[in-house]
Amino acid sequence: MKIRFLILLGAFSLIAYQSCTSSKKVTSNTDLGPVTFEGQIKPIMLAHCTPCHFPGGEKDQLDTYDRVLSRIDDILDRTQRDTAAKGFMPFKLKKPALSEEELAVFFKWMEDGMLEK
Repeated sequence: MKIRFLILLGAFSLIAYQSCTSSKKVTSNTDLGPVTFEGQIKPIMLAHCTPCHFPGGEKDQLDTYDRVLSRIDDILDRTQRDTAAKGFMPFKLKKPALSEEELAVFFKWMEDGMLEK
């Protein structure tokens, strides 16, 4: 009798747990509308390129729309290199490398016409 009760309790708990988990799909970058510098690109730059490429840093500044726009090819080239390759950014992995999802945001930004706002 106790075994049946425990089996029923376990089955009920499993069903209750599964029904409580989210069934929503994560939205892809294409579902978010146009990617903009201010909305999506600048936060990625802040997360991965500070302090070196922002005011107070020692490297070329990448803190404005115009500066990122003028260097986008170099940014994408250097962030996609093998982490051991010369010129890979972020330098010596002082910050985490850009994820595939973050790189996809950059490519979507290019597809969307590299909007500022």
